[in-house]
Amino acid sequence: MPHKKLLLNFGTDDQLVGTGYRLSSVGTIMSYVLAIVTAALSILVFYWKPNWKVRLFYSKCSVQDADLFILEDKYHQNFVVWVIKQQVDSELEGPHFHWPNLQPVQPNGKLNRSRSKSNEFFSSDVSDDRQALISDTEDNVTIYMDSDLDSANAKIFRYLDHHNVRYIWTPSNSNYERLHGLDTGVKCMDFHEKFEGNDESQRAALEVVYGKNEIDVEVLNPFYIFQIASIGLWMSDNYYYYAATIAFISLISIAISLYETKKQAITLHDMVKTPVEPTNTVSKDNVKKTITNYELVPGDVIEIPANGCMMLCDAVLMSGNCIVNEAMLTGESVPVTKTPLPHTRAEEKFCPNEYKRHVLFCGTQVLQTRYYGNATVKATVIRTGFQTAKGELIRSIMYPKPMDFKFYQESIRFILVLAAIALVGMSFTIYIMTKYHQSMSVVIKRVLDIVTIVVPPALPAAMTVGMVYAQRRLKTAGIFCISPPRINLCGKLKLFCFDKTGTLTEDGLDLWGMVPALSEGLHQVYHDSGQLPRGPFISAMATCHSLTRMGGELNGDPLDLKMFEATHWTLEEPGEDTSRFDTIMPTVVRPPEGREPTVEMFPGIESPYEIGIVKQFTFSSSLQRMSVITRTLGKDFMELYAKGAPEKITSLCLPQTIPSDFAEVLKGYTMQGFRVIALAHKPLHDLSWIQAQRVTRDQVEVDMTFTGLLIMQNSLKPETTPIIKLLNEANIRTVMVTGDNILTAVSVARECSIIGRRQRVIQVQASPPAANRPAQIEWVSHEVPHVESETTDHEFHDNPYQDAGGDAAQDFCLTVDGKSFAVLMDHFSSLMPRICLKGAVFARMGPEQKAQLVEQLQALGYGVGMCGDGANDCSALKAAHAGISLSEAEASVASPFTSKIPNISCVPTVIREGRAALTTSFGCFKYMALYSLIQFVSVILLYWAGSNLGDTQFLYIDLLITTTVAILMGHTHAYHKLVAQRPRGGLLSFSSMFALFAQIILMTAVQVATYLYLQKQYWFVKNVPKPGGDFDTVTYETTVVFIVSSFQYITLAVNYSTGPPYRKRIWTNKPFFISAILLTLLSLLLLFYPPTFLENFLTMVHIGIEHYGFKIILLLAVTTHFLGSFIIEVFVSETETFQTLSRYVRRKRLPNNKYKRVAMDMRKDPTWPPIGDVTCAENVTCRETRVAS
Repeated sequence: MPHKKLLLNFGTDDQLVGTGYRLSSVGTIMSYVLAIVTAALSILVFYWKPNWKVRLFYSKCSVQDADLFILEDKYHQNFVVWVIKQQVDSELEGPHFHWPNLQPVQPNGKLNRSRSKSNEFFSSDVSDDRQALISDTEDNVTIYMDSDLDSANAKIFRYLDHHNVRYIWTPSNSNYERLHGLDTGVKCMDFHEKFEGNDESQRAALEVVYGKNEIDVEVLNPFYIFQIASIGLWMSDNYYYYAATIAFISLISIAISLYETKKQAITLHDMVKTPVEPTNTVSKDNVKKTITNYELVPGDVIEIPANGCMMLCDAVLMSGNCIVNEAMLTGESVPVTKTPLPHTRAEEKFCPNEYKRHVLFCGTQVLQTRYYGNATVKATVIRTGFQTAKGELIRSIMYPKPMDFKFYQESIRFILVLAAIALVGMSFTIYIMTKYHQSMSVVIKRVLDIVTIVVPPALPAAMTVGMVYAQRRLKTAGIFCISPPRINLCGKLKLFCFDKTGTLTEDGLDLWGMVPALSEGLHQVYHDSGQLPRGPFISAMATCHSLTRMGGELNGDPLDLKMFEATHWTLEEPGEDTSRFDTIMPTVVRPPEGREPTVEMFPGIESPYEIGIVKQFTFSSSLQRMSVITRTLGKDFMELYAKGAPEKITSLCLPQTIPSDFAEVLKGYTMQGFRVIALAHKPLHDLSWIQAQRVTRDQVEVDMTFTGLLIMQNSLKPETTPIIKLLNEANIRTVMVTGDNILTAVSVARECSIIGRRQRVIQVQASPPAANRPAQIEWVSHEVPHVESETTDHEFHDNPYQDAGGDAAQDFCLTVDGKSFAVLMDHFSSLMPRICLKGAVFARMGPEQKAQLVEQLQALGYGVGMCGDGANDCSALKAAHAGISLSEAEASVASPFTSKIPNISCVPTVIREGRAALTTSFGCFKYMALYSLIQFVSVILLYWAGSNLGDTQFLYIDLLITTTVAILMGHTHAYHKLVAQRPRGGLLSFSSMFALFAQIILMTAVQVATYLYLQKQYWFVKNVPKPGGDFDTVTYETTVVFIVSSFQYITLAVNYSTGPPYRKRIWTNKPFFISAILLTLLSLLLLFYPPTFLENFLTMVHIGIEHYGFKIILLLAVTTHFLGSFIIEVFVSETETFQTLSRYVRRKRLPNNKYKRVAMDMRKDPTWPPIGDVTCAENVTCRETRVAS
C-alpha cells in the first residue's frame, strides 16, 4: 500500500509534495561501505544529489513516522529536509497560541545520550544540545533525548525547516502546516483587548517554537569540492607545480565566486544583518523589561523610542504615530505616516497588507514618533525572522523561482555531453594503458586525469566573469544589482513594462486647476486657490492629506504637498519634543494671513478660523482613496473630507450631488493626459471625539457629497519619449502598467510613443456575471484627440476627438483596466494570450494584478522587464525577469536592480549590459568547452604516441593562457547602440552546435596533421614508452603538440571576443588585447627561438634553427586554424543565409515562442477584435451579439 504524501502550501506557488523516509541501520552501513569502496566519491555525488542517497539507503514510511522528507516543488526540484523534534518547557497560554502538536513526554521515555544524526553524511542545521528525536507508536511515545530533557511535564513538537520557513506537525490533520505569527487568524479587536505582552515563560516557549529573531544569509558553491578532488589527484600523480597552481587558481575562483558572483549574498547579509540592540518590552502587568532584539517573539509588546529606530520585526502600531522611511523595502524614499490600528468590527480579521498603514515593517526606519503626553508609542510584535515582510523579500532573492533561460539549462546539458566525451576518452585511455602494460595505479590516475581535463577547474569563474564585470559597470552607472544571474537574463528581454507616475512622468504633480461642483455643473475652472469661495472644496484641499513636519519642513506624498501648497494655508503640529500630542487637535491648518476669517466662539468673542485633523484614514491603493475626520473651531460637529480616484469617490457619493456633466468633463481632462482627483465631504453630526477614534472608514465613507475635481498636470520626464522610441527601434515592446485612470494613461502612452500617434486604441471592458447574464466583454473603440489640438482652461474644441482609423486587424492596440483584468483572468482565460499580446495600457491595476500581468506575459514566451518606483510595483518587480526600482536608496530588496538614476534611461543601460554579459558568458563557456576539448585531443593523441604533456606544460596552458584570457574576456564594455537583434541564448541550437563541431573538427585536423607531418621528418625520433612505467613527457610529439595547441587556445579566445553589435571592439579591451598579443609573441618565441631555460622549464625537446622550414609549416597550420575559426564564427554561423539553412534543415514551420504563434493565429482572423460587439464567457450564448472566434 503506497504511503500518504506530505502536502504543503497547497494551491500556491510554493506548493510542495513530500515523501517520508525513515532511518535505516542497514542503509547507513551500506552508505559507509560505498564511501570506502569509491574513495569518498559517493560523498561528493550525494552532496550534489542528496535525494539519491535518501532513496538508496532509507526506507519509505508514513508522514507521521518520517525522520526526513524529499520535497518536490512545482518546478520538479528536489530538496531533502529533516524532521526536528524539540522540547518546550513551558505552557503556551494566551489569546492566540494554541499548539495541538505539543505532546506530553511520557515518564517512561527511553533515554539515549547520543546525538540523533551525528554520524550521518547529511549535516543537521540544528546544533542545539536540546535537540530531540521522537518516534510515535500507537501505545506510547519513545523518546531519544539528552538527559536535561528528562521531565514528566515536558512537551515536544515536531517541525521542518525548508527555505527558512517552518512547518509544524499538527496531529489533528496528520500533516505539517506552515507556522504563522499573529498575521493570520487574529481579529483586529484582539490586539486591543487581549494582547498585553508575554511573560518570561511564554517568551521562552515561543522562542523555541519560532527561533531567534534574526535573518542570516549563507553562500556555498559545491563545485569546488570537485576542484579539491582534482587537486588531490594531481598531487598523487606528482604534478606538484600544477596542483599547487590549480589550488591557487581555485582559491582565486572561490574568492571571485563568493565575493563577486555571490556578492549579492554579502550585500544581502549586510542588509539583513540584525544589530544587537536593546528593546523595551511591556508585559501584561505593565512591567517593563529590556531584552535584545534577538529575543523578540510574536505577542511581545514593544516601545518605539521617541527619536526613532530601525525596526527589527513586524509590529502593529497600537498607540501614537510614527513617521517611517520604507525605502529599503519598497524603494519609495518618501516618508509615510503610520497610525494606530483602528477599532474595527468585532469579527474583522487582521491582515498586514490591508492594514499596512498601521504596521511597522522589519527593515524600515522609524524617523520620528508622536504620542500622548507622558505615554509611549507601543506596538505588538506579529512576525519575526524570515516571517517578516523583509524576511519574505530576502527569501525571494535567496530562493528565486527557476527562470526558464535556455543558456543555464543547456549549459548543464552540454556539460553532460562533455561527460559523455570523457567516458569515451576514459575507455580509450584504458585501452592504451593496457596496450603499453601500465600498472593499475597509473591506469586509474590517467583515466581520472581525463575527467579533470574535460571538465576544467576554472569553469565556474569563467562562466560568471561576464556578469561580474557587468555588475561593476552597472554600479559605476548608478545601478545596483543584488542578483547577478539576472544580468544575463536582461540580454534576452523582449518586452518592458513601465509604471506611469514617477517613472515615465515626473514625481511631482503640478496643480493645473480646481473645478468645484457648482449648481450649474463642472464648468468653472480656478487656477488660484485665492479665488475659491470658502467652503468644503478649499477645506478638503487643506486637510485631506498625510503631511507632517520634520525638521521644520513639510514631508509626505508629492501630490499632497502640491495640493496643500496651492492653498497657501499653514500647518501646525504639536511641539518638537513630540510629546505634546495631548492637545485638543493634534494637527491644525489655518488660512493664510489676510484671508483669515474669524469665528464667533462666544457672544462678543471671536477666534481665528482653523481646522483640526482629528483622525486620518490613510491612502490605500486597493481602496483608491483616503479621508480625514476634522473639527472646525467653533462648530459643534465633525466633518469628513475624502479624495481619491473619481470613479471610486463618486461611487460613495449621493447620486443627486454628482453634476450631470461629470462623465463628459472627466473624459475631457483625462484624454488630455491630466491626472484627475475627486473630492467629497460629509458632515458627521452625532460623532463624539471617542467615537471618532473608534469608527471605521467604511462606516463614514458613504453617502458623501461630491465636492469637485482637482486637475493635476503630470508632465513626462524629458528622458521618457527618447528612451521609449529607442526601445521600440530595438524591437523591445513597451507596455504601461499603472494605477491611474485609463484615459489619462492612454494619453500619456500616446505622448511618449508607447501607442503610435495614429494607432487605433480599443478598450476591453469586461464585466462579471450578473443574475441575468454571463460575464461579457465589450470592445469599445477609443476616440483620440487631434495630435495638433491644444486645450486651454476648461474649454474644449468643438470636435476635439477623431477616430485613429487604420486596419483594425493590424494597426491597433488594446487597453484594459483593473476590474476588467480581474474578469478576464477568471472568465476569459482563452483570450488572455491575445489581449496580453496586443495590450499597450493596463490601468487601475492593483499590486497583485501587475504581478499577474507580468506572469501572463512570461507565459507567452516574453523575456519581461519591469520598471517602477513605488511599493505598488514590488510584486511585479519581483516577478519580472529583470525588475528595476527607481529609488534614492543605494540598494533595496524591492527588486533585483535599484537605479539611482531617477528616470528610465537606466533601462537601455541594463539591457545593453545584459546583452554584453550574455555574449561574454556564451563566449567564455564555448571557449572553456573547446579549451578542454583541445587539451583532450592533445592528451589522447599523445597517449597514442606513448607520451603526455609535462607538469609545467599543463601549467603554462591552464594558468598563463587559459585563465588569463578567460578572466579578461569579460572586460569588454557593452556596445553603445541598442540593436533590434538579440544575442543567442541557447548553446544547443543548430547554428551553435554546427559552429562548435566545425571548430572541433578544424582543431582536431590541425593537431593530427601537424603530428603526422612531424613523423615524416628525417630527424624525428619516435618515442618508445617503457613497459610498466609512466609515459615520458620530453619527446618530439609532446613538444609539437604543445606548441600548436598553445596557438589554438589564443585563437579561440580572440574569435570568441567578438565586438559589435553587443560589445565594443576587441582592441577597446586593452588588458585582453595586450595579453593576447603578448601570449602570441611568447608562443612564437617558443616556436622559433626558445631560450634554453624555457625549454628546460617546459620540458621541450630542442628543435634547431636548421629545421626552420618545419617551423614555418607549423606557423602556416596555426594561421590556417585562426582564419578557419574566424570564418566559422563570423561568416558562417552568424549569417542570415545560414540561419535560413538551419531552419530548412530542421524543417521548422512554427516559431518556438508562444507569442509568435498567437500573432500568426491573429493574422488569420481579421475580424478580431469584434469592435462594437459583445463577447460572452465560454460556452455561453449572447443574444444579439457576435462572439469573437
